[in-house]
Amino acid sequence: MATPLETEPAAVQTAAGSGDDRPAYRGTLRYAVTKLGGALLSIGMVIVATFFLFRLIPGDPVIAYTRDVPLSPDQIDLLRKQMGLDKPLMQQFADFVLRTLQFDLGTSYEYKRPVADLIGERFGPTLLLAGVGLVIAVSLGLWQGTRAAWHHGGRLDRFSTGVSLVLWSVPTFWLGLLLLMVLGAGIGPIPGLFPTRGMESVDAPDGFGYVLDVAHHMVLPCLTLVAVVYAQYLLVMRSSLLDEIGQDYVTTARAKGLRDDMVRRRHAIPNALLPTVTLVFIHIGFVVGGAVSVETVYSWPGLGLLFYEAIKGPDFAVMQGTFMVVCVAVIIMNTLADVAYHVLDPRVRSA
Repeated sequence: MATPLETEPAAVQTAAGSGDDRPAYRGTLRYAVTKLGGALLSIGMVIVATFFLFRLIPGDPVIAYTRDVPLSPDQIDLLRKQMGLDKPLMQQFADFVLRTLQFDLGTSYEYKRPVADLIGERFGPTLLLAGVGLVIAVSLGLWQGTRAAWHHGGRLDRFSTGVSLVLWSVPTFWLGLLLLMVLGAGIGPIPGLFPTRGMESVDAPDGFGYVLDVAHHMVLPCLTLVAVVYAQYLLVMRSSLLDEIGQDYVTTARAKGLRDDMVRRRHAIPNALLPTVTLVFIHIGFVVGGAVSVETVYSWPGLGLLFYEAIKGPDFAVMQGTFMVVCVAVIIMNTLADVAYHVLDPRVRSA
């Protein structure tokens, strides 16, 4: 008969209680409802903050929008009325809340199009760039973090930890500019290897050739994202696994003669992965917003670049819409992370 240590990790064993599991499910449901209520309250606060925050940005959107066109005061007043900026502030706020509850994000001053349509168009490139970067960063960071922690104090641990600390400390836009100069434009004997801007070439071929062209343009922005995000996962996984290595169930498993590889894969790693759940969900939330600095540096046509262009306007409708979409996505992902953590870790349920 197999012993508990040979079948499942110690933290998972505590979840397998005897008797009726319905109270546990009810507790999880109550926890989820509580978190959902908190998420709705947070979304309400985001709606309020979104409206007033961007009103603090200096500059008149009407003057900024017409800066290259000479207009009479009457024409400027007409534009301000069309934009709804002639109304009292609180009435503008009430209209904004009402439209938001109807999923109407307004119309862009610059593009003369619904903000929801602009966000929908830019969502695809952002999802492609940030999604691919996140998958690579998570896979690489967890793998190297596991190896670094299991060989704690060795050369691999010192080297990978040092590199990760540097990458995590480097500003993303600075790293992007550095890679753009070295690998994009070329410097000294190093020729330019990758495109420096955009998502596709003007003369991009169709079919599989188009896929290769987009992949070629995506190398530098994806490399920038991976370098920073991967460092976070490596350090979190390393720290979490080091905590698990010192637990009694790992010591007992080794004392029973289990192979080191089995102790690591079946006992330590599953429990060490739990803290990364929150980090993954948070990054998934930011995928919706994209990396503003990376998309701006490489002119990648995603939500991040759209938000940056709206700030330069200023285009209040686009700024408010993109900011609110990103915030709501992060709130939703955080809520899902809390619920998932509650389900996966029995220590949280019993707390």
